Amino acid sequence: MSTPGGTAPSGVRELFHPRAIALVGATDKSGWSVNTHLNLRVHEFDGPVYLVNPRTEVVHGERAHRSLSELPGPVDLAYVMVPTAAVLGVLREGAEAGIRAFVILTAGFGETGPEGARREAEIVAFARERGLTVLGPNGNGYINAAAGITPYGLPIPVPLLRGPVGVVLQSGGLASAVLSLAQARNLGISVLVSMGNESMLSVTDVVNHLVDDPATGVIALFLESIRQPAEFAAAARRALAAGKPIVALKVGRSTTAQHTAQAHTGALTGDDRVIEAVFRRLGVVRVRSLEDLIITSGVLAELLGRDGGDGQPLAGNRLGVVTPSGGASEIIADRAEDEGLTLPPFAAATAAALKAMLPAFADVANPLDVTGYVVVDRTLLGRALEIVVTDPGLDVVLLLADPARDEPADPALARKLFEASTRRIAAAPRPVVVVSNALTDVTAVGRRLIAETGYPYVAGGIEHGMTAIGAAVRWSQARREFLATDTSEKPERPLPASPPPAGATGLWAEDRAAGFLADHGIPVVPRLAAADEDAAVAAAAGLGYPVVVKAAGLAHKSDTGGVRLDLGDEAAVRQAYRAVRAVAGHGPVLVQPFRTGGVELITGIVRDPAWGLMLAVGLGGIWVEVLQDAALRPLPVSAAEVTAALRELRGAAVLDGARGAPPADLPRVAAVITQLAAVAAGLGDRLAALEVNPLLVRGDQVEALDALITWRD
Repeated sequence: MSTPGGTAPSGVRELFHPRAIALVGATDKSGWSVNTHLNLRVHEFDGPVYLVNPRTEVVHGERAHRSLSELPGPVDLAYVMVPTAAVLGVLREGAEAGIRAFVILTAGFGETGPEGARREAEIVAFARERGLTVLGPNGNGYINAAAGITPYGLPIPVPLLRGPVGVVLQSGGLASAVLSLAQARNLGISVLVSMGNESMLSVTDVVNHLVDDPATGVIALFLESIRQPAEFAAAARRALAAGKPIVALKVGRSTTAQHTAQAHTGALTGDDRVIEAVFRRLGVVRVRSLEDLIITSGVLAELLGRDGGDGQPLAGNRLGVVTPSGGASEIIADRAEDEGLTLPPFAAATAAALKAMLPAFADVANPLDVTGYVVVDRTLLGRALEIVVTDPGLDVVLLLADPARDEPADPALARKLFEASTRRIAAAPRPVVVVSNALTDVTAVGRRLIAETGYPYVAGGIEHGMTAIGAAVRWSQARREFLATDTSEKPERPLPASPPPAGATGLWAEDRAAGFLADHGIPVVPRLAAADEDAAVAAAAGLGYPVVVKAAGLAHKSDTGGVRLDLGDEAAVRQAYRAVRAVAGHGPVLVQPFRTGGVELITGIVRDPAWGLMLAVGLGGIWVEVLQDAALRPLPVSAAEVTAALRELRGAAVLDGARGAPPADLPRVAAVITQLAAVAAGLGDRLAALEVNPLLVRGDQVEALDALITWRD
């Protein structure tokens, strides 16, 4: 059976666990060949490595073979470095020789244009026909640090640190930078994969493999694009169910919105906003830098268990802080607010114990500055930590401590302090994250002390450490919500299905859209059609003044003079009707009550070409036109998710009532928007966009004042 990405799991496992490797196109003239051979030797791959070059007998000081068919033993993986035109021939020969897995370093394929794409398609077609697994082309290869297998074309730092973070990158050049950064921060990796063109093996395939890999606890991704959205989502849900966080640096943020020509909502759902919403739903932790990619992955790996699975998610966002610095405490307090973390006061028993232990001039507060007295009493920071971790009002504790950079004057004391801190952290009843003051490399001295004492991972710098703690809290919450509503094996909640109405083509302006929504349970402002002036006057009298007269068949009525507001008498209605009729032509003219007060929302559903239907909610009027203040959620949505989206708006406070206005009944608002989303979802693939603008909220009264529906041809 294939994974959602398309490659059989057995094929992916075999690719990353070969017993014998052939380097095809090996030559002393190529740095790629020199590096790959050296990596396999230096990092002690324990199987045979065969060199293949038909033009010479010795390469890299070892015997070279003329072809794959002449090798003296079986091979599981061929690392291909031959010219572009020769790659398909190597695959054919390798398949005949029983080789099932190939890493293609060679470039010149789909990334170069139509001819290269044709060659790449030939490779994929042959590989699928013969049941082969191909990584690349145009990729550096991979490092399976957990198993000591390193067919990778760029230099690998020594020693190669083994650990719980699996790294997958859609970039060859950055792969080594990420590896060096992990090394500098003393973070071990399980696997690192440079994907190349993803002609066959995809990011999704590798993520699925890492979810099942016992050596991997956290998955770090560098993404330029997500080529298989549905499959990626399925893999992310598997990771969330397994308790393996995915941390992603997704680049290529676009200011170009994916939107239909008619709906305002589309302008609110640019590519990057959609990614944010999708990642939130899937529990994928998004970061903005390579530093945060590595440091956040390291913190999550430490919190969840270094070997990939015996730790627990964070219970909440209440942070306790123990530092030796007042300035650092202030920085941490500021960053805590940024990350949505709270710094509750210490419990009375905690405060009393700290006061009895700290110098009299210390201020017992959270964040806690144990003062510069740590220079006199080297045990002060550790003893304060031992007290703070017992506080029942905390969910996680930050310890600000730098690992030793230079050889300590008293090595025995330094080791003793490290061992004591290690014991305290291991025995703590709540998780402890160790953070250094600044992002500096862990030196050989610090690395040795950490290794010898079992000291936990140290997040590099307050800035990145706080980012990581905030991410850990949000991931933990996402996993709790996921486990409460879903499992890894079933897709997203099923959507209600109903066929589109007859004649569902093009644009439905208010006359048809509002009626359709009213028929499907959405509260819509009363409206009466008026064929002439007399009918308009009669309608106004029946509805009660003041009223609105509008050209209901136009998409953007206000821009074309198709709306007249606050009409208080018969004369005003007659004059407005004549003006609106001139704009409306033969289209319908409606009379509605004129609503005042309350809060105007824009609510819409737009189909993203990659991720499907997306709900956008925002404040209407100037808020949407100028501030682009909106929150997004992929469909389907629950009322709780809609409420959370409304609370995210920068102007959300107006929903609580301002200057004497009644507060909005948020449960009622959420129920209406949830029903609107369900109606949209039920219309299937024919729907392009559905928008209510504005949705007027006055206390518990919620009404759609205007609507648009755009259908896909």
